[in-house]
Amino acid sequence: MKKIFLSLILLLSVTLITAQKTEYTTATNIPYYSEAEAKTDPYIKERCVLDIYYPKNTKGFATVIWFHGGGLTGGNKELPEGLKDKGFCVVSVNYRLSPKVKAQKCIEDAAAAVAWTFKNIAAYGGDNSLIIVSGHSAGAYLALMVGLDKKWLKTDGIEANSIAGLIPLSSQTITHFEIRKERGIPDTQPIVDEFAPLYHVRADAPPLLLITGDRELEMLGRYEENAYMARMMKLTGHKQTTLYELQGFGHNMTEPAFPLVVKEIQRIVSLKKELKK
Repeated sequence: MKKIFLSLILLLSVTLITAQKTEYTTATNIPYYSEAEAKTDPYIKERCVLDIYYPKNTKGFATVIWFHGGGLTGGNKELPEGLKDKGFCVVSVNYRLSPKVKAQKCIEDAAAAVAWTFKNIAAYGGDNSLIIVSGHSAGAYLALMVGLDKKWLKTDGIEANSIAGLIPLSSQTITHFEIRKERGIPDTQPIVDEFAPLYHVRADAPPLLLITGDRELEMLGRYEENAYMARMMKLTGHKQTTLYELQGFGHNMTEPAFPLVVKEIQRIVSLKKELKK
């Protein structure tokens, strides 16, 4: 009798857990430019769309905007497995690619997608004070440019400091190599100008978590760029800059990085909620 009772309790517990599990849904290929803007360039209509993966029947959830990598010349929007079913929304973004457009257009597109999310995520149940911007490699570069150089979001009437957090994975922090290539500058010649996140370090920026692979396995000094970024942010007085180097992993270090990304999102959400009390 005791065994039957315990079995019933276990079955009830499993049923309750299953019933309480959050369901997610996805809306795909949503344009983030207006129809009028899309008509100015067929490539906008082709590339400038995003997907929204969000918890159903939920209000006030956080959102992470994810920009794919690919050197600003390739890649497509993606929903990383490591960010699924974590209680928050994932906005996966496509953007125009070089050399079909100048690399600057990639930054413009990233800013437009972030602005769209700020203006529309509440319609899906999200809290626009809990928007985190992230990405890998070229996508991480876009996240940093949009989050640190305020002019890109200002064009769409958004204050960059409204971003709750920046989490770039293996980002360039100097001027992106595709922009240097457009100028005839080789990969191994570093430049820091207005197209370098390093150029825009500031004390009042959103919380910043920098993650790279092993310095000996990363590409083109990527760890060292991020280490210098972390140092300069701290020297400017920024209080929430953290750098992680994932030992034993190279440039494609997203899978071991995602638990750190999720933990940082949870930290930011908890902090924001505490401040609202």
